[in-house]
Amino acid sequence: MNAINWFEIPTLDFDRATAFYERLFGQNLRRDPCGDFELAILPYAGEGVGGALVSPGPIKPAADGVLPYLNTPGDLDDWLRRVEDHGGCVVRPKTLIDAEIGYIATFRDTEGNLIGLHAAP
Repeated sequence: MNAINWFEIPTLDFDRATAFYERLFGQNLRRDPCGDFELAILPYAGEGVGGALVSPGPIKPAADGVLPYLNTPGDLDDWLRRVEDHGGCVVRPKTLIDAEIGYIATFRDTEGNLIGLHAAP
């Protein structure tokens, strides 16, 4: 069992946020209506933890709330370049946790959320 099975990243401008994350991941996000709001589903596979951007609604972007970490296959430096190239801001640069866990970094997205990145060794 995973302790977390789903997360939502709030947006102020859903289209801007969706475009930012599509460029970050290098793929289109699936958009799904969900009651009174819309979701843009982030890539995930199988029984892994899923998440989505959520259109403006009951939750608001925050720089000092929960800090989700996104899995970043490949070179973490490349991910951080994409963050900056597409309007985000690196807050914590690539930092080695240890040889078994790998590296982390954090950035502020176009909506003001603080998001973490994790790269396995």
